[in-house]
Amino acid sequence: MSKSKVTLQVVSSGILREEVLMLGEAIVKQWKIPDNQPLTLRFGSFKHRVSVVPIPRFDGLRMNHVLARSMGLLSGHSLRIVYKPSSQTLCLGPLIGVLISRDRPDTPDKPFGQITMFCKELVDACRSQGALVCFFTPEQIQDLHIVQAWVFANGSWQKTNTPVPDVINNRLTSRKLENKPSVQHFMKEVKSRYQSHIFNEKFLDKTEVFDALQHDAELARYLPESHLLRNFTMLKSMCSRYNTVFLKPARGSLGKGIVRITRMQDSGYQAMYSTINGTKRQQYTSLLKLFSSLSSKMKNNRYQIQQGLTLIDHGKRPVDFRALVQKNATGKWTITSIVARIASTQHFVSNLARGGSLSTVKEAVNKANLPSNTRSDVHVRLKKAALDIARGVDTHIPAHFGELGIDLAVDSSGRVWLLEVNSKPSKNDNTPLNDNKIRPSVRKIVEYSRFLSGF
Repeated sequence: MSKSKVTLQVVSSGILREEVLMLGEAIVKQWKIPDNQPLTLRFGSFKHRVSVVPIPRFDGLRMNHVLARSMGLLSGHSLRIVYKPSSQTLCLGPLIGVLISRDRPDTPDKPFGQITMFCKELVDACRSQGALVCFFTPEQIQDLHIVQAWVFANGSWQKTNTPVPDVINNRLTSRKLENKPSVQHFMKEVKSRYQSHIFNEKFLDKTEVFDALQHDAELARYLPESHLLRNFTMLKSMCSRYNTVFLKPARGSLGKGIVRITRMQDSGYQAMYSTINGTKRQQYTSLLKLFSSLSSKMKNNRYQIQQGLTLIDHGKRPVDFRALVQKNATGKWTITSIVARIASTQHFVSNLARGGSLSTVKEAVNKANLPSNTRSDVHVRLKKAALDIARGVDTHIPAHFGELGIDLAVDSSGRVWLLEVNSKPSKNDNTPLNDNKIRPSVRKIVEYSRFLSGF
C-alpha cells in the first residue's frame, strides 16, 4: 500500500468552504481519490462529509479553518493520508493519544513533570513520521467524542480539543487512576465505537504473570519457584527448600517493599527490608516470629514469595538486567535495549530509584563472578529470554501490550531467570538526550502506532 505525507494549510472561509478540501493533484492520482464527489473525511473518531478538489503543482492539503479547528489541527501539521475506496473514506492521521496520570498547567514549560522531555521527543518523532500526538489525563476525558488534550504547536504546549485518537498508549502510573470507572468505561467504549487501539492497557501484577507463564514448558525454565504468599505454611515450605527467599508486593514497583529472608546457621532467620534510606536488617529466633512481624504488611498488600537466586555480582553488589521489548512497524516483538543494573552498596535491589547504577551488559558480565566459558553468549541468551517472555505475555494474558520492561537475572552458573515484567516502563527524564536525537524506543512507539492504525 502506498503512503503519503501532506502538510496542512489552514485557510479562511472566504477562500474555501468547510465541506471542500484542496489536495495536491499527484496525491489524488496516486490514491485514485475521486474528485468533486462526496467522501467521508476521517481523523481519529472525527468524521465529516467533504469533496476533494485536485490542485496542480501542489503537494499539500488546504482546509477551511472551522473544519481544522473542529479536528484540533493547525497549519503546518504534517500528516499521512490513506484513501479507502471500499468505504469512500479519506483518512488523515494517525492521531496518537498518550493517557498520562497528571498535568501541571501552572508550569507551561514542563506541564508533565518528569516525563515532559519524553513527551517532547514523542512530538518530534511524530512530526518526522507524519503523525500527530496529544497528551491527556483522566480528568480531560470530556465525553466519548472529544478529548481535551495537550499538543505542542508553534513552539509551546497548548490545550485544545481533539477527536478520540486512533491509538492510545496508556501511560497511567497509578492503578487507582487506571481502575477508575470513568477510565475503564472510556477505554471499553472507544475500542468498540471507533475501533481505537489501546496498548499497555493494564498494569501487570507478579502473581498474574508467573501463574500465566508457568504452564508453558518453553517459559517455565525461566521462572524461579514463585507463589502468592497466603499463610505461614507456604512461608515455612519455601524456607525449608531454599536458604533465601524474597517477598515482593504483587503490585509493587521501583523495588519498594521487597523483603529478603535468609536462614541463618543458628536456625534463626534474618529479614532484610528495602527502604528509601537503605537496607534495614532484623534477626528473628524463629520463622513464626518473622511471619508475625509481617502480618501488618500483609493486611494491606498481597505478597509473592519467590525462590532466592544466587545472582552474579560485581564486588558483592547484585547485578540484574532490564530489557526493553517493543513491537515494531510490523507488529513483531523486538529488543530495543538491554542494560545491566548494579545494586548500590546500601541496597540488595538494583532499581535506579534505590541508588542502583547502569552499565552495559558486556561490562557487567566481564566484571562479574561468572565462569569465563559462560560469558560470551550471555547477551544472546538474555535477548532470547526477553523475546520468549514478551511473546508469552501476549499469548497467555488477555490484554494488549506494545512495550514491556522485562527484568532478568543471571545466576552464578550462567542460567537466565525472570524476575518480573513491567507494563509501564519508566519514561522519566533521567536519560540526557544528545543533540535532540530521537531515541529508538520513542521512534518504535510511533512506528507501532502507525502499524495499528493502518498508516
